[in-house]
Amino acid sequence: MPNVIVTFSAYTYSRIPLDGKMKKFLPFIMIMMAVPAAKADLTHRLSSSVQLQVNSAATQATRLGNSYAISGNNVNTTDGTTAGTISTGAVTSGIYSPGAIVATQKTAGEAFSFSASFTQADVIPTSAATTGEIQNFGNMTSNAAGTAGNLAGTIDSLGKMSLTAGGAGTSAIGQFSSDIIIK
Repeated sequence: MPNVIVTFSAYTYSRIPLDGKMKKFLPFIMIMMAVPAAKADLTHRLSSSVQLQVNSAATQATRLGNSYAISGNNVNTTDGTTAGTISTGAVTSGIYSPGAIVATQKTAGEAFSFSASFTQADVIPTSAATTGEIQNFGNMTSNAAGTAGNLAGTIDSLGKMSLTAGGAGTSAIGQFSSDIIIK
C-alpha cells in the first residue's frame, strides 16, 4: 500500500464549519498539541553483503616417528653377542632399524611373558609435497584448488540477493541484516 500524506493548511481549517461535535473536540486537540514530544533516538539500519570464496590448494602432512617397545617377565635377552642386553639398532635417513633381540625363558617350567612392538617412521622427504600426489607420510590430507566456474553473487538496489554456485572448493554466502536501535 503506498504512503499517503495528507496535510491541512490554515486556509483549509477556516473552511471547515464547526458544528457542536467539533466544538467538543477542539479543547482536546489544543491540549494534545501543547504536550511536548517524547525525546527518543530511533535508528534503523539495513545492510546486505555477499561473500564469495574459492579455496586454494592445500596439503597437510604429519610425519610419523619411530616407536620401539620391549617388555618381558622371567626371560633372558641378548642382542646376539652380549647376554642381558638389548641392541640400540641404527638410524638411517630418519628411520630406526632395531637390532635383533633374542629372548629365552629364564627358568624352565615357570610362567614367562615377552612382547616387542615396533612402528617404523616415515622416511624424511627430500622434496616438498605436491598437491594431489601421495607422499611418503603416514598421515596426509591433500585438497586441490577450487574452481570458480559460475560462482557469483549480487544484490540489487531493492535488496534482492542472488547467489550462483561455483565449482568444487567454492562457497557463496549472502546476508541481509535489519537493525532497529531505540535509545
